[in-house]
Amino acid sequence: MTIIFIKFVHGINSYKHAFWKGSRMEKQVYISDEEKVLCQKVADAFSELYENEDLVVLDAGKYGFVKLQYFKLPQGFDFSLVFLDSKSLFDNLWEEWLDIQLFNIAEGTPMKEMKYVDILKHLPKKTQKELLEKRFYFAEKTGKICTVYFLEVYFTYK
Repeated sequence: MTIIFIKFVHGINSYKHAFWKGSRMEKQVYISDEEKVLCQKVADAFSELYENEDLVVLDAGKYGFVKLQYFKLPQGFDFSLVFLDSKSLFDNLWEEWLDIQLFNIAEGTPMKEMKYVDILKHLPKKTQKELLEKRFYFAEKTGKICTVYFLEVYFTYK
């Protein structure tokens, strides 16, 4: 039996998934009870994102949390991603939220052809600061434990 590990990279985040060849997989990784609680807090903190976008984050039990995106009938969702830790989930949802904001700002302007990082750089400093401080807002919504956990990343954007 051969186990193949594939690393998917999305922005600054990496996600590892194990695939197998043969009749079964010998080692399965599940979400811990502690991470399950933290992931639920992260999913709840970004609930405003789900209201306006074609996106949902669901608790998949022992398998973690699943981000489903781009729904089409009758196939279902075109994109799914599994998270076993709250930091990866938070980073992914934060990046999704920021990308949506930058897309909306650039819509109808010449900036629409730019990459999101370039759009951010071309915005006034005050707008940049307001957008990036929203990360702390979401971290606070996750609760005290998550806020401390995500503070280090917040200060890297300053």
